[in-house]
Amino acid sequence: MGPHDQYGLTRIVNARGTYTPLGVSRSDGRVAAAAAEALGEFFVMAELQDVASGVVAGVTGAEAGAVVHCTSSALTLSVAAAMTGDSAERVAALPDSTGMPARVVLPAGHAVDYGHPLLQDIRLAGATPVPAGTAAECTVADLEAALAHPDTACLLLVSSRLVRGADIPLAEAVAAAHRRGVPAVVDGAAQDLRVAELLATGADLVLVSGQKYLGSPTAGLVLGRAGMVRAVRAQEKGIGRAMKASKEAVLGVLAALQVRQELDLDAWRRAQEDKAVRFAERAGTLPGLGATLAPDPTGLPFSRVRLAVDPSRAGLDAAALALALQAGSPQIWVMTEERDRARGEVHRELVLELVPLTGAETDVILERLAALLPGA
Repeated sequence: MGPHDQYGLTRIVNARGTYTPLGVSRSDGRVAAAAAEALGEFFVMAELQDVASGVVAGVTGAEAGAVVHCTSSALTLSVAAAMTGDSAERVAALPDSTGMPARVVLPAGHAVDYGHPLLQDIRLAGATPVPAGTAAECTVADLEAALAHPDTACLLLVSSRLVRGADIPLAEAVAAAHRRGVPAVVDGAAQDLRVAELLATGADLVLVSGQKYLGSPTAGLVLGRAGMVRAVRAQEKGIGRAMKASKEAVLGVLAALQVRQELDLDAWRRAQEDKAVRFAERAGTLPGLGATLAPDPTGLPFSRVRLAVDPSRAGLDAAALALALQAGSPQIWVMTEERDRARGEVHRELVLELVPLTGAETDVILERLAALLPGA
């Protein structure tokens, strides 16, 4: 008996992507086995983290790495590291940042909400977020002006589909921070497939999730310059005590990295594209639906399926269709998106990410759509 039957839990088809409220992702059986084996053993955790640092560095090309509880904690710990270095006194003092640089500069459009405000992660370290520019636009000159203050701890940049406003070139922003002698941190929570690209910006630290596309147990990966990673690990004697990674998370991450190394990424990309194409072709035959493929907005190597809904033919609009999908059994969760808001128009569409789904699950979605649309 599985947990859904044992505890009467809701069954879900997750076409919303690596969405934390739905359990984020599925793990490979080898990852699950490594985590289970870890639960039955004891380890010197500092030694385990040393091993993890070497493995993470070898896989990603970073100087060093650390495993922490999640990406949200990685952000707080990275800010703390920029404030304290590896000073034991400063580590013990946080979140009291008296006498430390405590300003964290970020583009205003990067103050995203992941289900909680990213700014809260900064404040948890005892730092003060300083948004630069506006939500619509932040230039490198805007960042340089904000970075000029002597009490600046670091520059924080975010790589996420949730970022608002005009794109800012991450490498140029990092270079602006370095001209001021300020470290730069890139939060790329769901971007583990783009780690090399994010490290190439010159950022001192890059933060990614272990449990999203990498498929580890709940964990955040901190990658980057050895001194900064060391300062992150030093927080385990301070606020990081509440944000530490468990033994099963660390071993699960190592197993997930091994699985990733063995993956034929080109074949994986082709399989994801074929899955999306087949789904769009079938969905496009349903009344009131227009199906197209859309590239991932952050550059991840797969397409999403975008369903434009014509209410006059479908009998309901996109928002109502999303709710109807979620109301069934199993619940089907999708993304909804508004387009063309800049012109004062609203066109709601459904967006589906099919990466974690089996063929049987995509069939369930298509069957449900057909049942909800008149004349299908």
